[in-house]
Amino acid sequence: MFMHSVARLSCASLAMSGAATAALAQSPAADFFRDKTVRVMVGHPPGGSYDFYARLAADMLKVHLPQAKAVIVENRPGGGGLLATSHVYSQAPRDGTLLAVLPETIGNTQVMEPDVGKWKVEEMRYIGSFSPVNTAFVRRKDSPSKTPADMKRQETVVGCTGTTAQSYQYPAILKVLGGFKFRMICGYPGANEYSVALERGEIDLVSSAWNSWRVTHKRQLDNGDLVAVIQAGLRRNRELADVPLMQELVDDPDAKRVIDFASAGAMIGRALVAPPGLPEDRILYLRGIFDKMTRDPAMIEMAARRSLELDPVEGVAVQGYSDAIVRTPPDVVAKAAVAFKG
Repeated sequence: MFMHSVARLSCASLAMSGAATAALAQSPAADFFRDKTVRVMVGHPPGGSYDFYARLAADMLKVHLPQAKAVIVENRPGGGGLLATSHVYSQAPRDGTLLAVLPETIGNTQVMEPDVGKWKVEEMRYIGSFSPVNTAFVRRKDSPSKTPADMKRQETVVGCTGTTAQSYQYPAILKVLGGFKFRMICGYPGANEYSVALERGEIDLVSSAWNSWRVTHKRQLDNGDLVAVIQAGLRRNRELADVPLMQELVDDPDAKRVIDFASAGAMIGRALVAPPGLPEDRILYLRGIFDKMTRDPAMIEMAARRSLELDPVEGVAVQGYSDAIVRTPPDVVAKAAVAFKG
């Protein structure tokens, strides 16, 4: 369901891009940013995948938005990115001077936990995505459970930040729908801390963005000290071609649909999003800047030097992925909400 929608949106987005870029070259929106400070907010602490891409966005904008006085990154961690999301939706200036890199699951949170997700993601405006992001479940070489089959037979200790974060919710959904014997230990401040706990042997397994693992733990992954055993997404990451998707580990068709919904944010990935209420010409201008900078050879080289995947998706398509999540049938949402609680 999600993949068919993605294909249609991508085709429409590509057809529009040429005309839109030409029109934006003359856009008066460019003048608005003259001598303004632009902030890129990230809802996580420094050192993880969200922060890496927020800093990439800021450095790209410094080149492609030269009329701005400054482009800075603002870390506002809390609640697995939900504190920043709430700020962006309800308090951020609605003029384009604040953009954000937020969790790809905020649409899921909105429909599953409306008391927590007090926003309407369909009112926010996606500027573009730097790359889809699959989550990888990574174990130590000497973890007691080596394979997904082992994890169904014996207890595996899983580290996480909090119950609203994917580091908890993805393992929880396999625990409920797949019969995995996961014991969750939450309270780690962020990816850095639970990764250290994994290496020390305090926990056996951690789920976090593959985009982050491949940067922060490349040596350990290359030499086999850390091993990816499961991934979350709608299609396998090309670097994890032999690692099964979560939905491939369950047999029940309803469970597969629930996991598809839970994993759909992978297609949004590490995206740049604006608060509601921006003037349409400014949105078009920012989307044009995003498309230009993510295809600039110098910017591609910048991402490569940082070992960051760059597989950009235009803002119109990303908006469509997000809207599809919030239109998910209520019965699927209800089953996912139960599963996410573990």
